[in-house]
Amino acid sequence: MAKEAFGIDIGGSGIKGAPVNLKKGELAQKRVRIPTPQPATPDAVAKTVKDLIDSFDVPADMPVGVTFPAIIQHGVAKSAANVDDSWIGTDVDTLLSEVTGHSVFVVNDADAAGIAEMEFGAGKDKSGLVIMTTLGTGIGSAMFMDGKLIPNSELGHLTYEGKSFEKFAASSVFEKAGISYEEWAKERLQKFYGHVEFLFSPDLFIVGGGVSKDAKKYLHFLDLKTEIVPAKLRNEAGIIGAAALAHAERKLEVKKDKGEKKAKKDKKNESAAELAAESVEEA
Repeated sequence: MAKEAFGIDIGGSGIKGAPVNLKKGELAQKRVRIPTPQPATPDAVAKTVKDLIDSFDVPADMPVGVTFPAIIQHGVAKSAANVDDSWIGTDVDTLLSEVTGHSVFVVNDADAAGIAEMEFGAGKDKSGLVIMTTLGTGIGSAMFMDGKLIPNSELGHLTYEGKSFEKFAASSVFEKAGISYEEWAKERLQKFYGHVEFLFSPDLFIVGGGVSKDAKKYLHFLDLKTEIVPAKLRNEAGIIGAAALAHAERKLEVKKDKGEKKAKKDKKNESAAELAAESVEEA
């Protein structure tokens, strides 16, 4: 199977996508961005996803990975962030597969960024517990144990003084507060990462989100026992991670199909052998 898949990153303001070269961990073509429809209902977003895929020459058998800003459990959205509440309870895998005509695999947006960083970025070849955080409108998170994803961690919703940490320490809050990088790091990020460190004792923190490009301006102010580094793939992480997941899931499906076919063949051969043995005995 070719090491290429299509990745799509669904956000509150834009839906971005491109084919991904999974040997190099980079976009194979320039990405296309289409504004997220408003309201961002399931039917409207699904149509936009189809339009985005159709703007490329995507082979029918190419797996498609899609990030979604929600808790995703077995392909079903259990929450909704920056999209319409009607997504809650929607089988996103099935909806997008039916509308686009491709096999679609959906993953939480922060988990997708984490997958990309573990495969190709700052977490490559890292063992133990690695926690990826995305600092943006909120705080997303992805947790990995020896490279295996522990999905839907949502650490940004841990509480501080009665409200979620993302309402206190996200980069969007930092921008609105008009404070310096040093104040943000020492007064807000320190509390968040210090709390997560106490709870989980990770081996590595990876800091993603658009503000990760300015990591040299604030990470050195943090006083942690855990190594903390900026993400490498930045805004392309979601697309790359979604594509990597889709490719891996397709391989599992193919392997499963082959196993089921072999099991049926073996069962058929066993039945034939039993009938042959019965015929011999009767003779």
